[in-house]
Amino acid sequence: MSLRQRLVQLVGSLQDPQKVARFQRLCGVEAPVSRTNTAAADPREDEKAEAPLAGESRRRERQLGASGGPPPPESDRNQCPAKPGGGGAPNGVRNGRATELGPASQRRAGVLRRNSLTGEEGQLAHVSNMPLYYLFCFGTELGNELFYILFFPFWIWNLDALVGRRLVVIWVLAMYLGQCTKDIIRWPRPASPPVVKLEVFYNSEYSMPSTHAMSGTAIPISMILLTYGRWQYPLIYGLILIPCWCSLVCLSRIYMGMHSILDVIAGFVYTILILAIFYPFVDLIDNFNQTHKYAPLIIIGLHLALGIFSFTLDTWSTSRGDTAEILGSGAGIACGSHFTYKMGLILDPPLDILPLPRHPISVTLFGKAILRILVGMLFVLVVRDIMKRITIPLACKIFNIPCDDVRKARQHMEVELPYRYLTYGMVGFSITFFVPYIFFFIGIS
Repeated sequence: MSLRQRLVQLVGSLQDPQKVARFQRLCGVEAPVSRTNTAAADPREDEKAEAPLAGESRRRERQLGASGGPPPPESDRNQCPAKPGGGGAPNGVRNGRATELGPASQRRAGVLRRNSLTGEEGQLAHVSNMPLYYLFCFGTELGNELFYILFFPFWIWNLDALVGRRLVVIWVLAMYLGQCTKDIIRWPRPASPPVVKLEVFYNSEYSMPSTHAMSGTAIPISMILLTYGRWQYPLIYGLILIPCWCSLVCLSRIYMGMHSILDVIAGFVYTILILAIFYPFVDLIDNFNQTHKYAPLIIIGLHLALGIFSFTLDTWSTSRGDTAEILGSGAGIACGSHFTYKMGLILDPPLDILPLPRHPISVTLFGKAILRILVGMLFVLVVRDIMKRITIPLACKIFNIPCDDVRKARQHMEVELPYRYLTYGMVGFSITFFVPYIFFFIGIS
């Protein structure tokens, strides 16, 4: 067997959904017995039971029992289309909703990540190991919006604004490249069945590479690279943090049924490559954002152009909005840091006092940190809500798109791009400009 054939065989093995299902069973996650038995006995019966759950009145025509042929692409809901020319496959294959509630021990897992645009929920599943379930739920949240909207402001407001800004630069770069790569490769999510989809928030996106794995690799590695030598702490702390953080996020995506083993390995390797190429330029980018005369115009124009380009790569999915949200946040934070620097609201410590000592935690220091988080997050959430209420109806009106159904309206690039870009651009600008100004005004900066 040649080397190429071995590589192809290895790739096929790592992409096998049976390995994902085996890992889930090892961790105590199994599909309900009623659903498994029904699907095994007659797939058409399972299909008929799924139709009323989706609100469908039509009957699907699919003959699997005798011929064993594959289902037509239109029989699957909420999937990315196949790549033209046969280079890809429909995403998701089956969402595999349970047809019965089953016994009390079968709990619906994944309801916390309900798809806000499609309304799809996680499958009913029998979860026998709840500590692992909550651990991997935490791991997958390390790559979601709630984590980002707390993590980056905490760094900028309480720890080190320079490190926070540069973490955002790396995060935006890694996530943008990951999202675009997904839409170029167009590989489907692991098939369900046999995989149990505990989370379906990103089920309409493609699978390769895992952007959760990319984020879970980029953030801890960059955090150690940016802080070691700048802050006084033992390197062993960082060497422990990196593998723990990265492995937790990567394994959580397999556990949730969202990615194959190959997806998370590719995300990890891809991120290492991105860091090796672009990390030396992070200092230059951050200095440009703060000091260049025309930095705000260049930042806004560049991020907007990247967003428009990414929207042309494929048909609509939730990744379109995620990409615009990432780019808008990065542009807002960069522009806010420019004006903050010009006004002297946040000044980075001079290089001659590095490394920075670890300040002892006192009641006053802890109280100010909590107060900054409460005040800052309240302001940020208010800004996000106001911008959402303004941008969606305004975009619908400008482009003559009905806005009675917000979900359908947001599936148009003309609505989703300005909504996400402007809303999260203002959120990012608030984090690095408006909120620090509020802190300075009330005396907690």
